[in-house]
Amino acid sequence: MERELIPVLLGADLNCYNVARAFHEQYNVISYAFGRYPIGVTEHSRIIRFTMVEKLDDPDVLVETLTGFAEKHQNADLLLMGCTDEYVSMIIREKDRLPRFIIPYIDRCLMEDITLKEHFYGYCERMDMPYPKTVIYKKGDELLLPFDYPIIIKPSSSVLYWKYPFEGMKKVYRATDREEAMRIINEIYASGYPDKLIVQDMIPGDDSGMYTMTAYCGTDHKVHMMCLGHVLLEEHTPKGLGNHAAIITASNPALAETLKHFLEEIGYVGYANFDIKYDPRDGRMKLFEINVRQGRSNYYVTAAGCNIAFYVTEDWVYHRLPDDCYICDREIYWRYIPDSIVYTYSRPEISTLVKKLIREKKAYSSMRYAFDLKFNPRRQAFVWLHERRHIDKYKKYYKV
Repeated sequence: MERELIPVLLGADLNCYNVARAFHEQYNVISYAFGRYPIGVTEHSRIIRFTMVEKLDDPDVLVETLTGFAEKHQNADLLLMGCTDEYVSMIIREKDRLPRFIIPYIDRCLMEDITLKEHFYGYCERMDMPYPKTVIYKKGDELLLPFDYPIIIKPSSSVLYWKYPFEGMKKVYRATDREEAMRIINEIYASGYPDKLIVQDMIPGDDSGMYTMTAYCGTDHKVHMMCLGHVLLEEHTPKGLGNHAAIITASNPALAETLKHFLEEIGYVGYANFDIKYDPRDGRMKLFEINVRQGRSNYYVTAAGCNIAFYVTEDWVYHRLPDDCYICDREIYWRYIPDSIVYTYSRPEISTLVKKLIREKKAYSSMRYAFDLKFNPRRQAFVWLHERRHIDKYKKYYKV
């Protein structure tokens, strides 16, 4: 008898829901999720069974929670995936204490190396991958910049950064002069954040200059799938700044080949997600960072025909992943927000393309999953309210 497949997800945000939806669409299975607190995106859902564990960010609590779950599901293949940087980092670090789980990730040394932005930019230098002009700033340094303001300031270690919350905390900061830059830097270090900061030349252009590349590398260390997304709009709330809200899939063979070579050269395994921006000053696509997981907006990949659940399951559970590398060339439109926001805050040519893809039935929404909405009034109410709130958030936070 074939063993039961159970996806076990850590987190409760949009990333979690997108992954659970992919598993349900591909294998008709329910995912189990654990997180420190419930989030509306994964509540009242038929495809996720969520359990709140208050101290799940404690490694011992995490291991105890997952071990207890495994004991209750002895005859199942338990595929463990993290949906935030913190949870992925914990899974990789505690891998040896979780022998009952299938863990589709790179090893700890490689993870700790490439997720530090300063180290990632070192790879970019050695492998001739463009990235923004950058200064690595250490607490107490004098701020000397070989480029002009405005600048971008962000932590080198995202995992560590979110462990030291403070009022006014943002995912990424923009400074227009030295005084503002030092105020931001001092606020970050006053929180207790112990690592370095990345200070970068700000690439001009609106959200539509952003791109996201998702790739899957098999246990054979070969890239088997790549899907590029052209970001139309991002979120603009302080803690959500940079989260993708609307995407159209795109094609860039040269970029795909560059990132494929990088991943195979370092012996990567599992999902990788790159944040990229087009620089109109020199016409180059410049890398910001690599995430050692599927991105938060990963349903754009599934919607384009590259189901997120398929690649990892066929590889790690059933050992029958096709040998080829599929580079997605199907154009689709994905959004997490109402279309009206895209029409309001995007350039006219983008709105025209979006409307065309909607007419051609090539439009997809993470939240509007018919299986989860039908005869489920609480879910329907949440999705309606969720979209309404985004309209208000853009009115409040979006700055041209």
